Amino acid sequence: MKAFLKRKNIEISLKRYGIDALGAMAQGLFCSLLIGTIIDTLGKQLSIGFLTQTVATISGKDYTVGGMASAMSGPAMAAAIGYALKCPPLVLFSMITVGFAANALGGAGGPLAVLFIAIISAEFGKAVSKETKVDILVTPLVTIGVGMFLSWLIAPPVGKAAMAVGNLIMWATELQPFLMGILVSVLVGMALTLPISSAAICAAFGLAGLAGGAAVAGCCAQMIGFAVISFRENKVGGLVSQGLGTSMLQMGNIVRNPRVWIAPTAASAITGPIATCVFRLEMNGPPVSSGMGTCGLVGPLGVYTGWVNDVASGAKQAVTGTDWLGLVLVCLVLPALLSFLIHILVRKAGWVKDGDLKLGS
Repeated sequence: MKAFLKRKNIEISLKRYGIDALGAMAQGLFCSLLIGTIIDTLGKQLSIGFLTQTVATISGKDYTVGGMASAMSGPAMAAAIGYALKCPPLVLFSMITVGFAANALGGAGGPLAVLFIAIISAEFGKAVSKETKVDILVTPLVTIGVGMFLSWLIAPPVGKAAMAVGNLIMWATELQPFLMGILVSVLVGMALTLPISSAAICAAFGLAGLAGGAAVAGCCAQMIGFAVISFRENKVGGLVSQGLGTSMLQMGNIVRNPRVWIAPTAASAITGPIATCVFRLEMNGPPVSSGMGTCGLVGPLGVYTGWVNDVASGAKQAVTGTDWLGLVLVCLVLPALLSFLIHILVRKAGWVKDGDLKLGS
């Protein structure tokens, strides 16, 4: 069996499923749901007719350009997972159908259903791939068959369970904004820096509202924090690559000296409750944006998208100056200032020295 799994490149491990597949799923979400939302927002705010008009009507539902992109989130996630699992072509292409079914039947918790079902379907597809003379029939049939069966069997309960957990977190944050602001901000922020996908986690649990705002705060604190405290070693290149890219670049340094993580994490513990208690910062845009931080400024853009949607629906009268002040302080100014000041104390304590934050070292 071990020889067979090795020959089929089926690796049952936490890294393959919990890091590679989860990270790829976030990329699939980014290239569909998130990009679609950004396109719709740009069209509405800049009054670009082509981006706001209906380009297709399917089963009575109208779609804009951005709406079409967002509608493909299920197939995009499954195909991305298949790519991360190194699926052969016939399996990879079959994942499109699997992703659509799992996401549709999973409801609001579809992303988590897609993760589980896509992984299982892909591995079954890989197991039978090129094992018969009619591979072009067998491989898609097995991959899609397994995916469809699992979508029917487990996608609805998995989706409901994911939303129940997400709703519990959001309810707890509304009930205890200070404590939950700290907890959500720190945990999601740390997940952003670890080699797992905070964006996929937020999407899977539908993390939005006040809890989503805390998640945004934590992610921004990690990215901006590391960018600022490592500026001495990494200059402008490091500032951009971490501040607008990912703080995951620091993982090697964190493994060598975990104390370099103190300043950004402490900053997230402070900005989280400021977001929830002081500014009532909410993420009412796509939940995936809650776990993106300042990567391409997706986190702040998601908050802004939520404002636009709330104003359009009448849930919010207007975007106020306080809204903008809170967004800028929580996402940019406070993470930079707090991380800088805390890191000074860490350095004076002798816990971090020159070169500990150098990228590529």
